[in-house]
Amino acid sequence: MGKQPNPRQLADNEAKAFARHMRISPQKLNLLAQLIRGEEASKALATLSFSQRRVAGEVKKLLQAAIANAENNHQLDVDRLYVKEATVGRAFVLKRFRARARGRVGRIQKQFSNMTIVVREREETA
Repeated sequence: MGKQPNPRQLADNEAKAFARHMRISPQKLNLLAQLIRGEEASKALATLSFSQRRVAGEVKKLLQAAIANAENNHQLDVDRLYVKEATVGRAFVLKRFRARARGRVGRIQKQFSNMTIVVREREETA
């Protein structure tokens, strides 16, 4: 018996990679996502390579995973890939406290994020 497999939610010329529990706030991670959204895959990799942000290396690894999924699992042409979607979502928040003056506390929130990158193969222009 068992359940029927879910139908593929992406188009045939798309591939995706998903990273969970990245130790950065979604607001800061979304700044990197905006940089690569809509770019050619090779140009997005170059942009992330020279970015000064701390988490740029993790985002670059995620983009490389999406490109590898496109090449190995879906037989797409790597040279024609571009970043179709780069979405960021909230994961969980670690709540910590710091002692402050006169018996008060300062709340510290350590936020985590999830990120999804979808790459798509451009159609051939005739």
